[in-house]
Amino acid sequence: MNQDILNEIQNQDYSKISESIEKYLLDKIDETHSKGVILGLSGGIDSAVLAYICKNKLKEKTVAIIMPDTEITPKSETEDAMKMISLTGIEYKLVDINPIVKEYSMYLEPNEKSKGNLRARIRTNILYYYANAKKYLVLGSSDKSEFMIGYFTKHGDGASDITPIISLYKLQVRAIAKYLGVPDNVISKKSSPHLWKEHEAENELGISYEEIDSVLYCMYEKNLSAEETEKVTLIDKLTIQKIQILILNSEHKRLVAQKPEIN
Repeated sequence: MNQDILNEIQNQDYSKISESIEKYLLDKIDETHSKGVILGLSGGIDSAVLAYICKNKLKEKTVAIIMPDTEITPKSETEDAMKMISLTGIEYKLVDINPIVKEYSMYLEPNEKSKGNLRARIRTNILYYYANAKKYLVLGSSDKSEFMIGYFTKHGDGASDITPIISLYKLQVRAIAKYLGVPDNVISKKSSPHLWKEHEAENELGISYEEIDSVLYCMYEKNLSAEETEKVTLIDKLTIQKIQILILNSEHKRLVAQKPEIN
């Protein structure tokens, strides 16, 4: 892998980026006549970055909802989320979604992957419940890497009113997290949506975020072909093709509701 490309991705002005996101959020609240913003805080890096950005100028207008499924979510994840609440001082609610998942499961055919996506959609329902009640905007935590390859649940964690970090690759999210003061253990931990036990993003994808970001950056920011990307990144052709297939197969997740052409 080409370290120069990784450095190019990560070497950004994170002070300016943070200020731009803060201003964007404040402007959107004014434009929509909303009273604040709400986010799901998982203990992972993406939602941590949202919480830390919100604490600067939106602290009194932010609510974080921590929503573990206590049957499968590691206790350490909830502890990390609570630690970030303590460090940011933002308002929070803690909701165990396990009883809700169990209630659904009483009426549905068993399927562990579908149940994992159900967990993501239950969390989104809860976020929108409180958003409706408080007249808040729901913040999505998708970054550019996961959005581009479709690594999110459609109408689950992919659903939001605003997605503040969607222009940042995962490596940039790690870098801005460090700039913002997110705890080191949150920055360095393995990314996971925790949709089932021992769920890790890179294990499921079979590709590292360094590879994903390098390929996406070269193909979409530098407009290089797959062949040129292979030469520049030193990443093998099969990995690049795998990323291309992920992008293609997940296109429907990034589009608005499709409709037939009627003459």
